[in-house]
Amino acid sequence: MTNNKVHPFIISSSNPSHKHLRKREGSETRFRLYGYFSIMLSIGFLAFLLFTIFSNGFTAFLQTKIRISVDITEYIDVKEARQDEKILEGLNYRNIVNDSLRKMFPKAKRRDQVIQLFSLVSRNSFILAKEEISNEIKNKKIFKNKPIEIWLPTGSLIDQYVKGNVKRDSENPNSKVSAIQADYVRDLRKEGRIGKFFNSTFFTTGDSREPEMAGILGSFIGSIFVIGVCMLLAVPLGVAAATYLEEFAPRNKMTSIIEVSVNNLAAIPSIVYGLLGLAIFLNFFGLPRSSALAGGLTLALLVLPVMVVTTRNALASVPPSIRDAARGLGASKMQVVFHHVLPLATPGIMTGAILSMARALGETAPLLMIGMVAFVRDIPHGFMDPATALPVQVYIWSDLPEAGFVEKTSAAIIILLIFLILANALAVYLRKKFEIKW
Repeated sequence: MTNNKVHPFIISSSNPSHKHLRKREGSETRFRLYGYFSIMLSIGFLAFLLFTIFSNGFTAFLQTKIRISVDITEYIDVKEARQDEKILEGLNYRNIVNDSLRKMFPKAKRRDQVIQLFSLVSRNSFILAKEEISNEIKNKKIFKNKPIEIWLPTGSLIDQYVKGNVKRDSENPNSKVSAIQADYVRDLRKEGRIGKFFNSTFFTTGDSREPEMAGILGSFIGSIFVIGVCMLLAVPLGVAAATYLEEFAPRNKMTSIIEVSVNNLAAIPSIVYGLLGLAIFLNFFGLPRSSALAGGLTLALLVLPVMVVTTRNALASVPPSIRDAARGLGASKMQVVFHHVLPLATPGIMTGAILSMARALGETAPLLMIGMVAFVRDIPHGFMDPATALPVQVYIWSDLPEAGFVEKTSAAIIILLIFLILANALAVYLRKKFEIKW
């Protein structure tokens, strides 16, 4: 006889337990969907940020230049100039450039036409013209009525107009680019006298009030000096302090207070370290304001707690069996630590040092507090020279109104991002290469 009764423990669609299971599975599915949505939203925001930075900054790696013709024999005797360099030094190169522009556009008669004609080239272009003309005279034969062809950078506004970052509004009388300037650019294009070249100036010069002449070399060298001082101080002190706390310090109340204090210091806002650096290194020790030494010491205070925490984690990851085996063979405490534990923890320590360097490289607030926000045009040659850092340079340029500094800001951010990505990639590579899985 067949038993048609359903066993009480078999789950059916009408069983309350089955409904609860379906509800729980539905909650888990929704939670996964929320997670996927959050990840996609984060990726979308990151992609939008990177797209905005690169779209605004890639044009900074190009520079618009105008080719002018200079007949130098109208101003000096070339043979005498080769023998006496003072003749070349005494020339008014600004007038030479302006005269060449007048010859290119003889129809420019009115005062406003002449002023806008001269604004086609950068106000500092006469410095480049001096170098080009001097090199031509020293290295080549100059013939009469055979002009020297020189490529000079345009002014920032014309540069942005040629790149398409500034539009010409013919119906707006207050448009940044005037109709006269637009006509000049059109004529130069027809004659092949205007073009875009790789902007080597961006990588070979320091800061400037003129956007087309501003570069990152000064801030880049300053960042190297600052990071060098920071890591030379923070890495040895951090490793030494972490080694003592992890391997030698007695476990008592005082040690616990120190450990808690170090962990809290690693989470303090960076501007607090800037105030500390201002009070100690500038006001007390009297170090030069805006110097790389003061900046490096301030950032060392910032990354020292991070270095201690990461080094302690690396030391703690070494299995206790290594220490026990070394002691069993008669090694002293010092030998156990320096011959066995530290070498095995080196990959983690190196990773922590690189990540600490990356954090110090991206910090701005502490450097602002010690005066590294000042305008520094010259390239620093020592740790005591006035300097600035790449993040601070980004901050300075972002506060300037000219359109040329907008693309320079984005380009400097691109360079900074590349260094940070490389530093993090190096940390990941070293960790994967030297990591020992126990």
